[in-house]
Amino acid sequence: MSQLPPPVRRAQPPQASTVDQYENGPFTFRPASKDGQRARLSLQGPSGSGKTWTGLSIAAGFAEGERFGVIDTERGAASLYIDDIPGARFDTLPMRRYDPRDLIKALAAAAQVGYPVVMVDSLSHYWKGADGTLDQVDKAASKYGGNKFAGWKDGGELQTDMIEALMAYPGHIVATMRASTKWVLEENDRGQKVPVDKGVLAEQRKGIEFEFGVAAELNQQNQLRFIKSRCPAFRGLKLDQPDGARDIAKPYLDWLRAGAKEIDTAAWVDQASSATATPDSLLALYRDVEAASALATPLMHPETGQPTSLGAYIRERGTALKTAQ
Repeated sequence: MSQLPPPVRRAQPPQASTVDQYENGPFTFRPASKDGQRARLSLQGPSGSGKTWTGLSIAAGFAEGERFGVIDTERGAASLYIDDIPGARFDTLPMRRYDPRDLIKALAAAAQVGYPVVMVDSLSHYWKGADGTLDQVDKAASKYGGNKFAGWKDGGELQTDMIEALMAYPGHIVATMRASTKWVLEENDRGQKVPVDKGVLAEQRKGIEFEFGVAAELNQQNQLRFIKSRCPAFRGLKLDQPDGARDIAKPYLDWLRAGAKEIDTAAWVDQASSATATPDSLLALYRDVEAASALATPLMHPETGQPTSLGAYIRERGTALKTAQ
């Protein structure tokens, strides 16, 4: 009986890791702080309630004398008030189509300029305007045999990405939204069903107000009511013809800054772009940005000049350097 030769062990080629280090990081708790937090405020109201005027006044207060940016979907309405609102020094970007991806591009352009505040007047257009989210859902539905429910998979992602970019802008945000009065039939003391004014309903995705740190509604008498506030100074507060800078911007900023320090997003971009960056340093930077909820921060790609996000840029550089190694 012949004897078989002993087995030969051959070195196996290294296998590429299937674990994405960026997406599958550790869950790490950190001390809570308000460091780097920015104002996120929405104003909703019907036509004639003073949304643009009040929003500009608040934005001017947040800007504290610096120029700020206005993403204008209201056919130049903001520019009409340039001489009427004390301290309001701003530039406008007129928009004529309302694809949610265009708002992300506009925010990236604003971040590149370095505006400390951006006002979106109004956010409603990116929901139900031409090429807005609802249009995107209809377009996507055609890929699924007209199934609108399936269309929300694509259209909903565009809406989510837009809101993420808005919330991660490296400055303060003021967003106005068109709204209609919400009437509910209720029984009065005579047993009759009568319509009762229950506030206003924003023309945006349901629950949009929960995305903002402070949300308020205006009526046609320019009376403001806070409907949601993380800032204790505004809870349950109503203001008659408010001075946006004095009554809203100042107490909001005072609360955000109490015991907190500023975070310079530009420093993160510089670290990501550094010639001395390594895969390990970029992964650590990604974790810091992730902990600050700033991965979606919009910016123009330093090499291509195209809109991207801070998280995507760090990840791109880190992956490229690791591949090169």
